[in-house]
Amino acid sequence: MICRFSPIAPLMLPIRGLAFGALQADITLFRKGIIAVVVGTMLAVAIALTLGLLVGLPSYGSEVLARSRPTLLDLGIAVAAGGISGYAKIETKISGSLAGTAIAVALMPPICVIGLGLAQGNWSLSFGATLLYLTNLLGIALSCMVTFVVAGYTSMARARQPLIWTMALTAILLIPLGVSFARLVRQAQLESSLRRALLNRTVTFGRLQLLNSNTNWLTNPPEVRLSVRAREPVTPRQVELLEAFIKQEMGQPFTLIFEVGQVEEIRSSQPTP
Repeated sequence: MICRFSPIAPLMLPIRGLAFGALQADITLFRKGIIAVVVGTMLAVAIALTLGLLVGLPSYGSEVLARSRPTLLDLGIAVAAGGISGYAKIETKISGSLAGTAIAVALMPPICVIGLGLAQGNWSLSFGATLLYLTNLLGIALSCMVTFVVAGYTSMARARQPLIWTMALTAILLIPLGVSFARLVRQAQLESSLRRALLNRTVTFGRLQLLNSNTNWLTNPPEVRLSVRAREPVTPRQVELLEAFIKQEMGQPFTLIFEVGQVEEIRSSQPTP
């Protein structure tokens, strides 16, 4: 097995190489795989950093920000991608392009977000993307190793130690990933409660549209910023009632901050003032 770069997924073959080298105790192959992964990663980060500095975007969209908030779901995707890649090596009928696409989707976006975060000096964005990248890298390597063992490429006795080490490193990531996943579930529950409350006219008023919500879980109590459109001003009493409703629904207090955009209807038949 040779460690080289693929045009579809530059890190696919190096990851396979280091996984197979670890199982076979092939130090040369393992070292080549590690070097190829490190070089490929640094090149991708450097390219993303350069582009980020040249373009100079003031802020990034939701697709970029999503790569800085990894959860257990991302680990599951990485394991599936690694399984596809390993099986594609064993079963020649499986297209290498399919495996390469799976790996590229899992690895390249977070690497690019690392560089974009560095371009802005946004360490939180880069750190989150790095965590996602390490999650995907370990998940793919572990899945490849398991696939090779199941296929009989090596004995279980020889593979036991590298598998234990890889699983241990992956288990360390389960802590932050579990916290992020629990926060994701709570965020979904919170948004559902907010939308349900805003549609209840006894709590607020009619003709109000929730555009976006953003929760800062680091404050105590957590702060929720609500971007809404309304035909009437939002009063402190309405915010107080909504906070009481959310506290009852979620079992903990939240501080609600409304950002209101006023809506005005204009018709062609309306007289000009």
